[in-house]
Amino acid sequence: MSTPQASYVRACVLGDLAEDTPKRVEVGGVPVAVVLTEGEVFAVHDICSHANVSLSEGEVEDCRIECWLHGSSFDLRTGKPSGLPATRPIPVYSVKIEGDGPGAAVLVSVTQES
Repeated sequence: MSTPQASYVRACVLGDLAEDTPKRVEVGGVPVAVVLTEGEVFAVHDICSHANVSLSEGEVEDCRIECWLHGSSFDLRTGKPSGLPATRPIPVYSVKIEGDGPGAAVLVSVTQES
């Protein structure tokens, strides 16, 4: 059996991202929060695992995105919550950057490998 190849979709351009400010995009119908922080671009599922709330409306600090409603924050690298009320991680998506400068394409794959 072969592993499915990740399918990357253009989510935005690098110039659309402000440091530590999440940007909500849809990739193949999936809500995604794209975040530029500490010189890296991350993509995570935009819906909190505790409540049906958009994480892109929260704040980013120390490579974590915070749910503005109840205060749980999630690691942008692993999706793991830092504490209650959230107990389940959020999906983390693979990101590739194509090109240079503000016009570089930010590509996200929402293909989940199980």
